[in-house]
Amino acid sequence: MVFSSHLFLFYFLPFSLVVYYLLSGASLRLRNLWLVITGYVFYGWAEPRFIVLMFVTTTFDWLLSLVIARDRWKFWQDPSPVQLVPAPTADSPASRTRRTALLLSIISNLAALGFFKYFNFGLESWNQLAAALGITSAAWTQTLHVVLPLGISFYTFQALSYIIDVYRGEAEAMENFTDFSCFVSMFPHLVAGPILKFSFLAEQLKSRTHSLDKFGRGAAFFLLGLSKKILLANPCGKIADLAFDSSTRGVAEAWTGITAYALQIYFDFSGYSDMAIGLGLCFGFVFARNFNEPYRAVSLTDFWRRWHISLSSWLRDYLYIPLGGNRLGELRTAFNLFLTMLIGGLWHGASWNFILWGALHGAGLALERFAFKKAPEVRFPVFLSRCWTLAVVLIGWVFFRAATLPDALQYLGSMFPFLRPHEAGEILGGVFHQPYLLFQFAAAVGFAVFGTQTWEWTQKLGWGKAAVILGLGLLAVVALLTQDYNPFIYFIF
Repeated sequence: MVFSSHLFLFYFLPFSLVVYYLLSGASLRLRNLWLVITGYVFYGWAEPRFIVLMFVTTTFDWLLSLVIARDRWKFWQDPSPVQLVPAPTADSPASRTRRTALLLSIISNLAALGFFKYFNFGLESWNQLAAALGITSAAWTQTLHVVLPLGISFYTFQALSYIIDVYRGEAEAMENFTDFSCFVSMFPHLVAGPILKFSFLAEQLKSRTHSLDKFGRGAAFFLLGLSKKILLANPCGKIADLAFDSSTRGVAEAWTGITAYALQIYFDFSGYSDMAIGLGLCFGFVFARNFNEPYRAVSLTDFWRRWHISLSSWLRDYLYIPLGGNRLGELRTAFNLFLTMLIGGLWHGASWNFILWGALHGAGLALERFAFKKAPEVRFPVFLSRCWTLAVVLIGWVFFRAATLPDALQYLGSMFPFLRPHEAGEILGGVFHQPYLLFQFAAAVGFAVFGTQTWEWTQKLGWGKAAVILGLGLLAVVALLTQDYNPFIYFIF
């Protein structure tokens, strides 16, 4: 189930909200339980079997967090409440127990993620290597095709943030299983983020406010996010698909196509994030911001402060800094940046394209840091800095969008004159020049570069803004009901 579907908009969401607010006289824990139930229904709608996987991993992480917080194995015999425990400083039996519990959680979560996400990729890569080396006898026959559970990358990273924060002493363990399950399975952020740190939501799970102003801003967030997705992302996606699926594109068509894809993925994902933030507000939660004008960035470092902020923050706090961050010299800092982004690329998908995408960004971040460190007085004009950033980002998006590595290299050959432009490229250009697509492409460019962000625009709502929001929302719903093109990019991650 996706937010931009008639099933969610007209049935699931209204029913979830009505029951939630009918429980206004009940305890907050009962409301959390309702969110757990709706989260599991939402998650298991397409494939009910994966409900079991999420429930098992959630239960395992919860039990291990209690082990860490209680500082003893037999935590069920101790009636004292769970306390905020500082990280261990001595090699005591209790410290070893806590480290063991932490490692068990990390290994189990990464094992589940690795199996479901990378089993097919690993097996195919091994067989390709065996074929290239001429040792076909070493190839494995694939009798098992693993299906990727939706959202596993997102809720796995959230669970890991919880267990690590408890171990570090930065968050209290959630003693009630219902509240912790609500953190993991709450449907607004379950399958596509934002990836929320447990410490960010811990107090809200125990106590949060509900008001008409908060609900109104949440509805505004949701309708604007839906409008981004339907009215901007989908038309740009059609242009991108035409360019990537064509074998007759020229240089202009290739650059138009990748620009369209950059706009599609931005409005697709930021729109979904807006919808998630809006739904959170409707249920009384305040989520973290996930996008902040990324295509206005003046460097790759700046880009990653603005793009998918929850993921870049997670990678910084739980990977880059533990690797040493920038504390161990310039070469080690460059290596840490490169490795962090390489793993970030692999997180997005089991493909060499994603690995190369991460490597490109990692190398770019390391290069920027080295250049500015060596010549801090050198500052390029903002226009040139933005051109550099957009060039790297657009080249990276080619690997992100192309189905295979050869497809990506062929597309890059169309963007740059490595290959002779195809003489039939003008045919594809004629398809691009449909007034409907051109208008929405231009609108997407305008909003991406000059538009006010939803976060700021909804701070104060009046009758004028409400009319605009309702009009856009109604237009988006009508378009949704009349179109058959409605992909969601980040569902595959």
